[in-house]
Amino acid sequence: MIKKGRSTALFYYISFSEQIIYRKYRMIKHSTLILSFITALLVVVVFANQAGAKKFGRISLPLGKVEVQSGGAGDWKKAKPNFPVSEGDIIRTLAKSRAEITLIGGGKVRIGENSELVLNKASVKPMEKNFNASLNKGNIWVSAKAAFGEKKNVSVRTPTAVAAIRGTKYRAKAGDGESEVLVYNGKVDVNAAKNVIEERQEKRKSFAPGGPTGQPKFTLGPVTEIKAPTQVSGPYEVTLEEWITLAEGMQINVRKDGKYHMFEFDQGKDGDLDFVKWNKEQDAKE
Repeated sequence: MIKKGRSTALFYYISFSEQIIYRKYRMIKHSTLILSFITALLVVVVFANQAGAKKFGRISLPLGKVEVQSGGAGDWKKAKPNFPVSEGDIIRTLAKSRAEITLIGGGKVRIGENSELVLNKASVKPMEKNFNASLNKGNIWVSAKAAFGEKKNVSVRTPTAVAAIRGTKYRAKAGDGESEVLVYNGKVDVNAAKNVIEERQEKRKSFAPGGPTGQPKFTLGPVTEIKAPTQVSGPYEVTLEEWITLAEGMQINVRKDGKYHMFEFDQGKDGDLDFVKWNKEQDAKE
């Protein structure tokens, strides 16, 4: 038989143990609720960011190794057919790979192998659609015919030039030192890239009398008479100062110093290129 004192002590011991267990249970439950709340908050933030980025289109035809970096950060994901893409996403293709992007509201953009395309901005309205992208490297084909009464602009920037479609089809090739734009149908407006224009303007300021330091940058020496040239200046002697319009069958090459060469390209030779053949075949299917 347990004595009264021992019984009371045992009762208090059991009650104290139960209180400890109860308090631990409350702490675990409280921590679980906090973690659940934080997780739910993170999910809401992620979905809010995704909803905030406007839809650009979808990768309707990924061939080979095509990858997408959402928002221009994080891991690269393999693109599957009809993979949705939005503003800020970067699409890249590896060797022997290509991708076709179907734009919101119609139109196609295709990139060749070893290309990288940044989807900058998409503005889609019932009768006006504007898309802006940057081709960091590689080849791109733009085919975006506007419907009757509709305004559609697909602007592509390369390291040295900017091309804005006014018709239906053009191709651009991006290079660090020089970029090319070829028009297959309609008209395309072309200008030097913003960074090229700004760099050229800075150089002009440095050569202006009374430049940033307030002092002339050079002094005039004796005047020397120079005979008139005997031949016409060759390509790349003129700097691209403003927007110019290219018609069907024309090509322009723009260098990083802003100088350009515009000419009529050999459509027969160009048509033998594998990338051009593939694009024409895809266009014929539409």
